[in-house]
Amino acid sequence: MSPERIDRPDDAVNAADKPRPSRKGESTDMGVSKPVSLGDRLRRGRRGRAAVRPAGSNLDDLVIITGFSGAGKSTAMAVFEDAGYFCVDNLPPEMIRSLTELFMHEGSNVECAAIVSDVRGGAYFDDLAAVLEELDRAGVRRRVIFLDADEQTLLNRYKETRRRHPLARAGRVAEGIASERALLAPLREQADTVVDTSGLTAIMLRRKLADEVMVPEAPAKLAVTFASYGHKHGPMRDADLAFDVRFLPNPHYEVELRSLTGLDERVVAYIGRGGGLDDFYAHLVPLLDYLLPQYLHEGKAHLMVGIGCTGGRHRSVAIAEHLAAHYRERGEYTVGVSHRDIDRRPRG
Repeated sequence: MSPERIDRPDDAVNAADKPRPSRKGESTDMGVSKPVSLGDRLRRGRRGRAAVRPAGSNLDDLVIITGFSGAGKSTAMAVFEDAGYFCVDNLPPEMIRSLTELFMHEGSNVECAAIVSDVRGGAYFDDLAAVLEELDRAGVRRRVIFLDADEQTLLNRYKETRRRHPLARAGRVAEGIASERALLAPLREQADTVVDTSGLTAIMLRRKLADEVMVPEAPAKLAVTFASYGHKHGPMRDADLAFDVRFLPNPHYEVELRSLTGLDERVVAYIGRGGGLDDFYAHLVPLLDYLLPQYLHEGKAHLMVGIGCTGGRHRSVAIAEHLAAHYRERGEYTVGVSHRDIDRRPRG
């Protein structure tokens, strides 16, 4: 069964699209379960911005979510909603200014808010950069999260949902994406965080946002994700480190192991025959022991370690699981593991 894709690109124009406020505790139409303890995560302001909220205001974090249609903005908004943010979808920039004024009013109890603003805002969208400058001058703690994706991913998502792109009036999605890319280029450069959602499912995007945008409370702990993938299905675009393990014995060529995955002990035993796997760990673990603290020292909150084999089902899965278990047991880092291609059925 193919994995659920991010968003049915409900970022597309729809006559029913209106600003949709939501508060903590309200149900959403995302159909995705809430992540664990997101509400306990600390909100992060933009570096260099005012450290003190305006007098009389309770607003501590204003997040503006923007980016490509079909890149997962609705999923991103759900993450903030689950964290207790006051959320509004499809808000034109001019209304962001007015809404922020209400948030900053002395009688407002809104401390954290997330707003989605994109090309559905029409001509107002051109004013977003100016609105951001006004918020900075007012001392508002704000940050912009830009959701990006490669063209093929966006095309695939629109084909799956059969929705029309908001800038593709003649129905040609590729032309709409090209127009949107040109329109968004300046805004992308101004974003505090750019999240590449290419190849991610809704669940994977929620986890990525939780790790990279919602920062754990002190003491700071580096979040490390060991992610397996198959080279024949494309590179892992968001890996900070990547290790190619195709030099190890390949279980794919053993008929009795082909349908299994690296989660099976029989596959692990096959990969480890001859001692090559233990030798690899003997070199890799000391390297990671050196590198991980260096990344933490430089202020990195999340590190993605990619482990790639041919198909992404056997060797890379086994190694990612082993490394995750090893570092999870040590307790020095927040450890996660993901397997991008484990559900792709082998051929032959």
